[in-house]
Amino acid sequence: MRSLIPRDTFFQDLFDFRKDFDQIFNRFLNWPSAQEEPATMADFSPPMESFIDKEGKKFYCQVMLPGVDPKDVNLQVLGNTLTISGERSTSRETKEADYLRREITYGSFQRSILLPEGVDKDKLNAEYRSGILEITAPIAAAALPRKVEIKALPSAASRHATA
Repeated sequence: MRSLIPRDTFFQDLFDFRKDFDQIFNRFLNWPSAQEEPATMADFSPPMESFIDKEGKKFYCQVMLPGVDPKDVNLQVLGNTLTISGERSTSRETKEADYLRREITYGSFQRSILLPEGVDKDKLNAEYRSGILEITAPIAAAALPRKVEIKALPSAASRHATA
């Protein structure tokens, strides 16, 4: 189950299309663009996946944050919403025969997810390894589904035949 609070809108999709087209065009011409990377960084939205294990006992959330220092990442729970936010910065230098291109870019990000019912918010655990932030938490036994037995009763026709 994945319940994210969406940020994207129709206009954001149009902006993303134009940004992608501009990047392709600039790469085709191999011409440095002052707007290429800062726009990309400012719009950074890390990929995220959340799920509950097959037994329904543990919640998992993985956020892809390559190149982000874990010290620059914040986790906050408010009600049933888990918010992951932070900043990333990179520097890049390209040397060619006739020019030097040096860029330092930075940007902030924020993603929110609605926690499934029963997640023990007091036992959230977060680990960062190889560019992936993994958040886990147990799900309370009271929130797990319970099988209800169905009792087979005689049909109405068979009750009238015996009476």
